[in-house]
Amino acid sequence: MKLPPFFETGHAVTLGEHQFEADEIISFARKFDPQPFHLDAELARESAFGALCASGWHTASVWMRKQRDHSAVAIRDWVEAGNPAYAFGPSPGFEKLRWPRPVFAGETIVFSSQTLTCRASASRPGWYVATGLQQGHTLDDELVLSFQSSVFINYPAS
Repeated sequence: MKLPPFFETGHAVTLGEHQFEADEIISFARKFDPQPFHLDAELARESAFGALCASGWHTASVWMRKQRDHSAVAIRDWVEAGNPAYAFGPSPGFEKLRWPRPVFAGETIVFSSQTLTCRASASRPGWYVATGLQQGHTLDDELVLSFQSSVFINYPAS
């Protein structure tokens, strides 16, 4: 049985991009990460960052949104091409989370995903476990987000 491209080691996709605006950064920070350099442009100028910047958790959350949006389209296109449906299941976790550089207000970040490994589950027929490298870069290709994640994928047609 033919497997979706996502299952192939090395498969890489651009998930989309997002511009982080000041009001969005502040709103997220108020709810989830209320630190001065995420909440107030003046206080942020006096911080180690020198300007208002997004929470790393905000950056990771936008990656997740882009991943879910991209996956929905990829699955739809796969099924419309006459292939059996597959579905992303739960994630057992992630590792090596890094925010090597802050995301400043007004910056656009491009998010991506690359499959590192994908294997059939030994205990659950029709399930696979994929591990991927997830990243976000500025338009100048500066890395701002990086982590490895795993996810269970249900593909009962295999």
